[in-house]
Amino acid sequence: MITVEVEVEAEAWTAALPNADALTREAAEAAARSDGTEGEGAYVVLLTDDDAVARLNADFRGKVGATNVLSFPAAKSAAPHRGDIALAFQTCAGEAEAQGKSLAAHLQHLTVHGVLHLLGFDHLEDDEAEAMEGRERQVLATLGVADPYAEAAAAPVRP
Repeated sequence: MITVEVEVEAEAWTAALPNADALTREAAEAAARSDGTEGEGAYVVLLTDDDAVARLNADFRGKVGATNVLSFPAAKSAAPHRGDIALAFQTCAGEAEAQGKSLAAHLQHLTVHGVLHLLGFDHLEDDEAEAMEGRERQVLATLGVADPYAEAAAAPVRP
């Protein structure tokens, strides 16, 4: 069984997307199901703001500033809890606008990305990134979300 709890801490999420919690839950469940029963468990997704994500980033990763999404895998002893995900509103909204995407599509993409991290996917090496992006594309297609990497792949490389 897959359970997803969505906590909306920053009201900006629901002001911009009244169904932000439903979109997040749908994307998290689809990502968790994408590997058969491997993704079974409980997931918590926090829709918050840049300040909160910046604090989490500093406290847990030693990095300064906000990022779009953070994933925190749970210890195996915490099963069935798989982990927690936090998304920063201002960063996500700014990225969506800059990339010409809807905030809803970007939220679902980053939620899928976060869940895949909790399932053990990573993107540090080229082959890992290729596998993770491929899974993201598959999951997002089931949600009706366009390939988030298509435009980036078609963009010219600048020196």
